[in-house]
Amino acid sequence: MRRVAKVLLPVATALALGVLLLISADAPPLEALRLILDGALGSAGGLSSTLMVWVPLVLAAAGLVVTFGAGLWNIGIEGQLVMGAVAGALVARTVHGPSGLVIPLVALAGMLGGMLWGLLVGVLRTSGRVNEIFGGLGLDFVATGLVVYLVIGPWKRAGSASTSGTDLFPREAWLPGTGSLTASWVALALAATGVIVVYFLMRGTYFGLRLRAVGRNPRSAFLMGISTNRYLLAAFAVCGTLAGLGGALHATGFHHKLVPSVSGGYGFLGILVVLLAGFRATWIAPIALFFAILSVGSTQLQLRLQLDSALGGVLQGVLVLFTLLAGGWQLRRAYRSRRGSEGG
Repeated sequence: MRRVAKVLLPVATALALGVLLLISADAPPLEALRLILDGALGSAGGLSSTLMVWVPLVLAAAGLVVTFGAGLWNIGIEGQLVMGAVAGALVARTVHGPSGLVIPLVALAGMLGGMLWGLLVGVLRTSGRVNEIFGGLGLDFVATGLVVYLVIGPWKRAGSASTSGTDLFPREAWLPGTGSLTASWVALALAATGVIVVYFLMRGTYFGLRLRAVGRNPRSAFLMGISTNRYLLAAFAVCGTLAGLGGALHATGFHHKLVPSVSGGYGFLGILVVLLAGFRATWIAPIALFFAILSVGSTQLQLRLQLDSALGGVLQGVLVLFTLLAGGWQLRRAYRSRRGSEGG
């Protein structure tokens, strides 16, 4: 119950603050909530968009559970997602054949692209002594610049260079829909599988136990004979693999082409999801869905109520702020309680 309360309390607080913001803007809160839900879930198109936003978001969050477990702030997750999309786009543009061949190759290429980009951050951290925050941010800019270069350069649309994206991928590279929805059952299944794998990896394996030991006390883990650098690199590889898969699935299942904004900020948003989930895989799927609903549905606020759609981002930021405040308060309370018992 405490874990449930730890998740729901910041959500309730953020929603209360959101209501106050809407009232201050002379907007009816219940109508705004209805528009958000209707925009995200009220039509086949809205539901498909929400689910296809959920896919890269939940995969990025699942990967971040691993790196956070190793004590790493993998800010480079955004670049890993982007490079997965680039690698997947490369295969989608160059490999021709039946969908049963092309789609698995696209997914594998995305995983490989994200993994290599994640390992690059890891090598900078373990061999170059470059903090993963700075190394990851730098590589994020490199990945974003590479996408822009490809879109307006070698992969530009026929007849013109446009930042709206490349030409559409061949149809055999498009992910299949789900009934009347354009959201792909392949992407949804792979995303759910990724979350399940991370859950059991971190809770029920020898690797997960050692990885968490490295994250909590690297020096003690090293003295116990654990190769800390190897586990740090493995964490980056796993995270990059999942993020890259998310990027490739988003490019081929949602945009059907490579666009400069292919990441959609889902890597950074994944960090917020993991923070709110308490760094556990158990909660990331529903929390990522909540964030996806906010991201997709908040666009209706601007269309219907003339409110800036950035309000959804404000709510997301407030969620994390109150989560961190609640976590800090609990840690401080536990510390005082421990000191009191020792003093007694």
